[in-house]
Amino acid sequence: MLTSQTRQKFAIYGLMFLPGFTWASWVSRTPVMRDSLSATTEMMGLILFGFSCGSMFGVFITGKLIAWIGTRRNILYGILVLLAGVVTLMLGLEEQSRALTFISLMLLGAGTGMVDIVVNVEGAAFEQTLSKSIMTVIHGFFSLGTLVGALAGMAMTALDISTLYHFTGVLAVIVAMTAIVLRHFPTASAQAHADNPPTGSFTAQVMRELRDRQLLILGVVILAMALAEGSANDWLPLIMIDGHNLGHTASTLVYVGFTAGMTAGRFLGGYLVDRLGRVWMLRASAVSAAVGLVIVIFVDQPWLVGAAVLFWGIGASLGFPLTVSAAAEGGNSAVRVTIAATLGYFAFLVGPPFLGFLGEHAGLRLAMLPVLVMVLLALFCSGSAKKAQTA
Repeated sequence: MLTSQTRQKFAIYGLMFLPGFTWASWVSRTPVMRDSLSATTEMMGLILFGFSCGSMFGVFITGKLIAWIGTRRNILYGILVLLAGVVTLMLGLEEQSRALTFISLMLLGAGTGMVDIVVNVEGAAFEQTLSKSIMTVIHGFFSLGTLVGALAGMAMTALDISTLYHFTGVLAVIVAMTAIVLRHFPTASAQAHADNPPTGSFTAQVMRELRDRQLLILGVVILAMALAEGSANDWLPLIMIDGHNLGHTASTLVYVGFTAGMTAGRFLGGYLVDRLGRVWMLRASAVSAAVGLVIVIFVDQPWLVGAAVLFWGIGASLGFPLTVSAAAEGGNSAVRVTIAATLGYFAFLVGPPFLGFLGEHAGLRLAMLPVLVMVLLALFCSGSAKKAQTA
């Protein structure tokens, strides 16, 4: 018989799995989406920007919504928006409508942002009640969701299954998992808020926390590492097709390799952080991501590029959860986590569409150069996570 605490922990894991699964499900079909919509690389960048716009909207409003209606209702609304996005995407692709597809990605982005922020806030609070680091595992379930979604997408592509049937299955998974785990979702953040109530409006709390120099430097790290993750999630299949001349199925297989690296890095990350420390793991992650990016950008041998995405994925895996965990150690944990996660989402979502514009003129491989520069910057800023390395 599972204890209440164990059920709450697995509810967090399950709800973090869903946005990753949904995300990879449609990302794995971006080559099909591009062909169906007859879109150029630049046009695909504009369409993908819908996801970024929706996500940033979801991220920005979620902090205030948590204060108004709590985390449980907030995550339910996020799931409903996510479902609406999948339905609209199905309609957009069936009608071959770029505008409707753009709107669908806005809804998917808003739902993903809402769910992700709530789980990060609640996960950070729950982590502190356990006195045990679980943030890397929480994000590991997001990556596991992307891995499962990517594998399903690869199978659907190989079997030439239409996006209509594929995304109908995605809808069924979201509804079934939400019905199972939502009732066990914890509310540790509400208890922390009651024990140490913040003063001032939400905006005043944010401005007060932004005066913390360590939090700002942590923001640079999360900006860089989230960009490394987001650029692969949005562009890796197309990089493999346009930049390395792979087919649709092979390009999706490479993306599966990236998500496998992300998943492995996050599930093993907590064990390694406890032994090597947060700073050294962040530095190792930045080096690994840089090595992978260098090979993808400058090397022409497909087998070596396929191996390199594992380094890229493993390297990008720990930046987001470790910086969120470090940010949560301040006094106003919910606001600090919201700030850190928002910065991560900004790079994760706004950066990749910009790379699409760059890729239209310089090629998608060279468009990854700014990502490489940011990862190297994160390497030099990783010391900002030194405080409370045992967390």
